[in-house]
Amino acid sequence: MFELPILSLLIILPLVGAAFILFIRGEAEVVAANVRSVALWTSGIEFLLSLFLWFGFDTESAGFQFVERAEWMPGLDIAYHVGVDGISVLFVLLTTLLTPICVLASWEAIRDRVREYMIAFLVMETMMVGMFAALDLFLFYVFFEAVLIPMFLIIGVWGGPRRVYSAFKFFLFTLAGSVLMLVALLAVYADAGTADIPRLLAHRLPVSWQPWLWLAFFASFAVKVPMWPVHTWLPDAHVEAPTAGSVILAGVLLKFGGYGFLRFSLPMLPAASEAFAPLIFALSVIAVVYTSLVALAQEDMKKLIAYSSVAHMGFVTAGAFSFTLQGIEGAIFQMLSHGVVSAALFLIVGVVYDRTHSRDIETYGGLVHRMPAYAFAFMVFMLASVGLPGTSGFVGEILVLIGLFQVNAWVAALTATGVILGAVYMLYLYRRVIFGRLTKEALARIGDLSAREIAVFAPLVVLVFWMGIFPAPFLKIMHVSSANLVRQVDEGRRVANLPVAPVAASPQLARAQ
Repeated sequence: MFELPILSLLIILPLVGAAFILFIRGEAEVVAANVRSVALWTSGIEFLLSLFLWFGFDTESAGFQFVERAEWMPGLDIAYHVGVDGISVLFVLLTTLLTPICVLASWEAIRDRVREYMIAFLVMETMMVGMFAALDLFLFYVFFEAVLIPMFLIIGVWGGPRRVYSAFKFFLFTLAGSVLMLVALLAVYADAGTADIPRLLAHRLPVSWQPWLWLAFFASFAVKVPMWPVHTWLPDAHVEAPTAGSVILAGVLLKFGGYGFLRFSLPMLPAASEAFAPLIFALSVIAVVYTSLVALAQEDMKKLIAYSSVAHMGFVTAGAFSFTLQGIEGAIFQMLSHGVVSAALFLIVGVVYDRTHSRDIETYGGLVHRMPAYAFAFMVFMLASVGLPGTSGFVGEILVLIGLFQVNAWVAALTATGVILGAVYMLYLYRRVIFGRLTKEALARIGDLSAREIAVFAPLVVLVFWMGIFPAPFLKIMHVSSANLVRQVDEGRRVANLPVAPVAASPQLARAQ
């Protein structure tokens, strides 16, 4: 099975499902039911197929695996070239897991234009998997930008009252940065004479070019993360997007920026990354502290979780630019954990929104008396967001802080305040929604989680505890690739006569080498 073109199958299968949906005919209700079933079956099979990447992955190899290559523009050395390493494979799996969950979450919430909605999600899955698997600069850019189209439609067509404004704001913010990234990609291609990413990772770009290229990449990746102060599109997009749109936006699309830093900025532009690391630290600390305080002031549950996402992604950027093995592994793990936990929290909001059509915190109170299963699921994801030991949120945060302390204790200490502030606003939210007396008449007959909703939350609860209690399988997959990334950065910094990271001499990295 491992000799099959698994990555190409993963990229093509959602498009096949989308094409099949186009030809479904019949009465409106029958068509909607069949469309939902086809989307669920397609995304479910996609997830099962992606598990071959997990079981067939060689954790001792730092190179790209499951590689496929076909000529696309032979005269320009541009090809359809895909493969995954220990970093990207985890994000492919995260994408294929969240897509069927989004389909299930939309089962009853989406009533209008169900066909178009499911097609948009399946097309977006193809683009997300393709982006993480791409090993050619221009193939990467095509997938990177194509994701904007279905997400723009999901927000703009099926979103809330201000959906058109939020969709255009999301589109313009992300597109503006991506134009500069395209210029940087063309410059890299012109210097190296190839668009092949594995060959580019071994190519040394001129040190004089690196600051300009780094800033061009930064313009795109910072918006995608999003980093302060270019984060303002995110709360609007989350508030207006349908529940499943918020899930995939927080769970996968926000990882594009962090992945871009790890795949391009650090290994290809190490000298510039070193020079701009203080800027990243400053913006990350501001994101952690400032957006946590803003989250505490919110009365809309979705907006609170959106601002918390900016704060948690601040850990990611700080850890990545620590240039330490622990910091980089912590950043990757934090992105995976955030993908699961933030997706689950938006689903949590969606459950009560579907029942009451309100996201205001003041609408609720005392839900534990009517919804004990809901209260339990909410508690698990709230504690994971806080970073409680034994949950997925703890592992990524502690690794990032360990990596940062080796580089700058002040940055580590300021970043660590995000753990305290996170506990404040999440516990405050949970207390106001779940505990207290059930005094509001609208909540007197509210129902607990249905069987479908339990099926949505169950795998996410399992993942939160699995990643928190036994993170070794995830760390093992990413470890050799992360160590190789640290080596690439250190070699580039040596060429530029810059000091290498303190972790370069650590026992962990020595064993990986």
